[in-house]
Amino acid sequence: MRRKFSHAAAERACAEPIIVEIELADHTIGYGETHPRHYVTGESHQNVIDTIRDLFVPWLVDMRPDNFGEVIEAAADLPLTDESGRVITAARAAVELAMLDAYSRALEKSLESIAGYVEETWLGSQGSRAAVRYGVPISGMAPERIGPFLRKIRLGMIRHFKLKVGDADDQQRLEATVRALRRTLARGTVTLSLDANGAWSLEQAADKLRRWQEFPITCVEQPLRKDAREDWAALAEETTLPLMADESLVTFEDATELIACGGVAWFNIRISKNGGLIPAMRLAALARRHDVGCQLGCMVGETSILSAAGRRFLQMVPGIRFAEGSFGRFLLKEDVVRSPLQFTFGGRWRPVTGPGLGIEVLTDQLRHLAVIPPVVIPF
Repeated sequence: MRRKFSHAAAERACAEPIIVEIELADHTIGYGETHPRHYVTGESHQNVIDTIRDLFVPWLVDMRPDNFGEVIEAAADLPLTDESGRVITAARAAVELAMLDAYSRALEKSLESIAGYVEETWLGSQGSRAAVRYGVPISGMAPERIGPFLRKIRLGMIRHFKLKVGDADDQQRLEATVRALRRTLARGTVTLSLDANGAWSLEQAADKLRRWQEFPITCVEQPLRKDAREDWAALAEETTLPLMADESLVTFEDATELIACGGVAWFNIRISKNGGLIPAMRLAALARRHDVGCQLGCMVGETSILSAAGRRFLQMVPGIRFAEGSFGRFLLKEDVVRSPLQFTFGGRWRPVTGPGLGIEVLTDQLRHLAVIPPVVIPF
């Protein structure tokens, strides 16, 4: 990547996607992408490769769809856990995206047919295109770097910012961010959210957020540890700041339990984390039914393959308030598509069109960037 990105749970200087390529019998090729994060789904890169080879490939071999509706049904049936109950959402996401991309191209059908399958009448082709803009995260950089960084970013008229907190410098970093954005925050032309990446206990989170209520903060993402689901309601009683679930929100069952426990006002939906487009859309539908806000998040280092999936999601799902991703060459030194997807002035973006995900993957570039030889599994 062009710069390191750090937060309370990790630091990254290099993007590490797994790219899945599916070739159909007629030689149509589709692509999917995922980013395993052990601290999120429990999956490693090797776990994902093993799961695809041992669980998903036999399943794919048995597919014989006659139409794109059957393809969508088959994609929807892909498991989110293996036989032992272990979460495999990262592996599932890459396979689902690759098969949808391939069959959409082969059958010349739009991916937006998925909206009808999810059976929510409010889903549709307009989605959130008119409302949502991409925002920019502020990593765990030194507080004195915040001002210069934001002055540069604000030249692009970005509206939404997310500050990483959860370390020893977060108070100073927050104060520096608010100083740099003070006028626009006061006018309401920009928003500021926080992300602790599960760094705090209930007591630590309550103490921090009570002191930070004076700041113009839109919401606080993952203030509690991943497994502290029962503490969300208690924390919500201690602060007026809305709380957003991220690492705690992996499966549909996680979502229903979070809603039942109370305290969660927002979901951060990430296609790679949550298992693909169809599970992501189902989470958005559940959130809407329970008056929970939604953000489309991303994994640091996504290529334009996942960025395209994110845009397809935004094109089908109305009501998404914030969006992350589509950084393209802003963040990556190289991408794997002919025309990298990258948001423009003000965080604006163009819808993707055409068959499949709507991108042209460069196979030579994939081979050039691969850190291990491609794992080829003949059907």
